[in-house]
Amino acid sequence: MDIIIIVSLIFSFLCIILGFTLEGGAIGALLQSTAAIIVIGGTIGAVGVSTQGKVLKRFPKIFLVAFKKRENNIIDSIIFFKNMAIKTRKDGLLSMESDLNDTKIDHFIRKGLQMIVDGFSPEIIKSSLETKLEQISERHHQGISIFEAAGGYGPTMGIIGTVMGLVQVLGSLDDPDELGPKIAVAFIATLYGIGTANLIWLPIANKLKALNDEEIIEKEMYIEALLLIQEGASPNSIVSKLEGYLTESEVEKLNIGGEV
Repeated sequence: MDIIIIVSLIFSFLCIILGFTLEGGAIGALLQSTAAIIVIGGTIGAVGVSTQGKVLKRFPKIFLVAFKKRENNIIDSIIFFKNMAIKTRKDGLLSMESDLNDTKIDHFIRKGLQMIVDGFSPEIIKSSLETKLEQISERHHQGISIFEAAGGYGPTMGIIGTVMGLVQVLGSLDDPDELGPKIAVAFIATLYGIGTANLIWLPIANKLKALNDEEIIEKEMYIEALLLIQEGASPNSIVSKLEGYLTESEVEKLNIGGEV
């Protein structure tokens, strides 16, 4: 699990609650079941109407992805490609066939290796892998759209809940002493809508976008590395070209490891 995102989420809620209590508010005043039902239930319903069923089925898995720490294996991948280049220059491209059944190798890389072993041209390999990459990105954005939609519907549902609450207030104008508390309760729905959108749904969407961008960059590197191996580039030249995908700290880590 990604501890940073969990701590950040808890910290944001605690700061809001602390600020409310410092102004003299009671924590119990923030707990309104009717507002929660309207906002959360309405948001879920609206998202369900606007999203394909096959995408909704993946919601639990997508939600967990945002909270799961993604391991960055880009340095290990560069080392793998360097070793693969050494192997193919010594024993030929067909020597990679023994690696095709290794489940530890990323399936995207294995697909590329299989195409190289099968003798496909560089143009076909590049086109096929880029199409696969577009499919992966599209699938990711379908999942991201769930949280973006929730972030858009949440505040609106909050306003609906507030309006419904104010309707109740207007129906009891004959009791002025109750107007203040009832109006306060009505606006809790708006708080729930804006709060869930900006503290949960939209941040998760942005986190998933960042994870998608990171994965796309990695797989673009895979494509370049596979094509370089196919054309018979030297191991060191492959590493030098792939270093462009690394940050300065990652390059230093690669060099310190004595792999270049």
